[in-house]
Amino acid sequence: MMSATISPKVFDFLNQLTVNNNREWFTENKNLYTESQENVIAFLEDLIKEMAVFDDELGKIDAKKSLFRIYRDTRFSKDKIPYKTNFGASLGMGKGSQKGGYYLHLEPGKSFIAGGIYMPESSVLKELRKEISLYGEDFLKVINNKEFKKYFPELDQDDKLKKIPQGFEKEDPMGDYLKLKSFIVVYNLKDEEVFDKNAVKNLAKIFKVMKPLNDFLNMPFL
Repeated sequence: MMSATISPKVFDFLNQLTVNNNREWFTENKNLYTESQENVIAFLEDLIKEMAVFDDELGKIDAKKSLFRIYRDTRFSKDKIPYKTNFGASLGMGKGSQKGGYYLHLEPGKSFIAGGIYMPESSVLKELRKEISLYGEDFLKVINNKEFKKYFPELDQDDKLKKIPQGFEKEDPMGDYLKLKSFIVVYNLKDEEVFDKNAVKNLAKIFKVMKPLNDFLNMPFL
């Protein structure tokens, strides 16, 4: 049986929403949103099934609940645009999460998949840094693996500290990694990769390459 695919209509809708990001247009075109949302959920259902083959934790995830709301929370933001111009789905990964997981982001020209732990709370971050300092060789084995390196040349460097954090030796050989505040990898997707009829299998294959990183990051919390 063929897996679900993402229709180019999803990106047509997101492109139109980018130009008409207001409540009046959205209300008038709610059907376009509903169609797109249903398409993405069907795709996620098949992707989760495919990924559960190598990570059985994912079998518990509800595709519908994994999809982030399209409505923006504008209460504390200067930017009052009411809608996001992407579809994002957390497959066990989110801000402040305690466990390594996966993320899918669909946006015209800016789609990507990611894995790891994003902006963990300080107590979790401390444990992760300890693990990396103590088991540096194991960590390097994961991120320098040939297949891993092919998709993820380096870990995401956003918000990196300038100095080694307190509690660690200045000469710690893993110092560069201890400065990170998130431990995530990102693979950017071209639009044609998103629409590919084999996208479920292709993306699951790349997500599988991320799994050893998640396994390492989850070790302190097992």
